[in-house]
Amino acid sequence: MHRRNIRLRREYLYRKSLEGKERLLYEKKRKIREALEEGKPIPTELRNEEAALRKEIDLEDEITAVPRSTIDDEYANAPEKDPKILLTTSRNPSAPLTQFVKELKIVFPNAQRMNRGGQVISEIIETCRSHDFTDVILVHENRGVPDGIVISHLPFGPTAYFGLLNVVTRHDIKDKKSMGTMSEAYPHLIFDKFSTKLGDRTVNILKHLFPVPKPDTKRILTFANQSDYISFRHHVYEKNGGPKSIELKEVGPRFELRLYQIKLGTMDQDEAQIEWVIKPYMNTSKKRTLLGD
Repeated sequence: MHRRNIRLRREYLYRKSLEGKERLLYEKKRKIREALEEGKPIPTELRNEEAALRKEIDLEDEITAVPRSTIDDEYANAPEKDPKILLTTSRNPSAPLTQFVKELKIVFPNAQRMNRGGQVISEIIETCRSHDFTDVILVHENRGVPDGIVISHLPFGPTAYFGLLNVVTRHDIKDKKSMGTMSEAYPHLIFDKFSTKLGDRTVNILKHLFPVPKPDTKRILTFANQSDYISFRHHVYEKNGGPKSIELKEVGPRFELRLYQIKLGTMDQDEAQIEWVIKPYMNTSKKRTLLGD
């Protein structure tokens, strides 16, 4: 199994190394297509390659005309099976962190919670690969307050690192009567204000943690971006007064996420390439938002 993972990882890295060449070839063919469609002369720098490139263009269809990337390959199998998630914590978790992870287990369908014990990250990742888990979620804390969450997609990544803020669990809310019951149905997802390329990448990482819901599901999870802080809310709704009357109840938990790094690999791979990381100077640009408008 270990040799197989090494071989698959090498194949993945090799495909990634070809992306630059494929993108350059795609740009050349795009310029030739545009010249032919508009009746313009072929660009001078492409005239020696025109004959070979036109043969390739003739053989392409809608699918093969656009180059695929390793980002596509990361979630290529996602439509074929539901996600299977392992939830765990840092070592010696406090009572508030344990309670928060118990509630996260219900937030994510098909999630299994594991006591960390003395296991190291590499052992956890290898075990999850061998048991066909699709994602590992690791929750950190600081002095009893949950302050970080790491989402690592298997088998080869990506891994997203989020800061965790303003955590309010169901256990912390005293007025239980005003809250809805905790449904375990597959939820509908709402993503608001993720309009940039990084925002699309973040949505792609988060949405593949959830299976496809049934149309009549009355459970809704919202990820709303505001100034690069992602607010998570969990609601259920009921139609007590007819189809036009909807009663919305917050179920909990609630928290904010702050993305600070995406790595092209699993969380145990220190040598993995960093796709994006927040830099100190980014915080000084008050008007610039990274995830969306």
